[in-house]
Amino acid sequence: METIDAKAFLIDLDGVLYVDKNPIFGAKETLARLEEMGYRYRFISNTTSKSRRTLATFLAGLGFEIPEEKILTPAVVAAERLRSEMGRRCFFITRRDVLDDFEDAGVVVSDEKVDYVVVGDTEADFTYERLNRAFRLVMDGSKMIALEKDRHWMGAEGLNLAAGPFVSALEYASGVEAEVVGKPSPQFFEVALRDLGASAEEAAMIGDDITSDVGGAKAAGMMGILVRTGKYRAEAVDRSGIVPDLILGSIAELLDHI
Repeated sequence: METIDAKAFLIDLDGVLYVDKNPIFGAKETLARLEEMGYRYRFISNTTSKSRRTLATFLAGLGFEIPEEKILTPAVVAAERLRSEMGRRCFFITRRDVLDDFEDAGVVVSDEKVDYVVVGDTEADFTYERLNRAFRLVMDGSKMIALEKDRHWMGAEGLNLAAGPFVSALEYASGVEAEVVGKPSPQFFEVALRDLGASAEEAAMIGDDITSDVGGAKAAGMMGILVRTGKYRAEAVDRSGIVPDLILGSIAELLDHI
């Protein structure tokens, strides 16, 4: 049986530990066993509709006792980056809840004369008015930050558009390329590994997205483990040209390979 020689793990949330509001069978038991065996791990997610605090509460409701300091999201990475530029003003296309991570870092939220336009996933709340406002601000010189650029995510009723298509629309209209801070950006994985206290060579990423999770991790020098839950699609893997180090039916099979 193929084994993974990893001392630490970065673990995706949505699609790996749960789908919509349903925990993946065996996920809780796998995390408990990793803890007993002394593995280091952190949870990383491209979710941009919930603050880290809300995400930890949501996970607790599913039976996962995961402290918020062990969760890393694009909003947390972007907020820390903007903390070093105190006084910067930002226009947000995100859920209101996500603003907590930025306001905690001292970022000023504004609708005019901003330094950055920050785009995340607002799910059903994307509107022409907000997108057009963002477009005009970028055309006036504001820089653009994409919290993530995923194409889609898996919900209870099937695949849903993520922030990526809307970021691409703004890029196309303005001719300005967004800085992506979520997966698969090298910056995101660098921050996650630093927080984990592990080198890329000794860490493995577990995710359901062949591009953002596995591709991003391998580009950062990590091992990439793909699970066949969540948004996994065999045809997407075939088209990607990315070869995972290991493919599992679900995270519940991880213990058989370490």
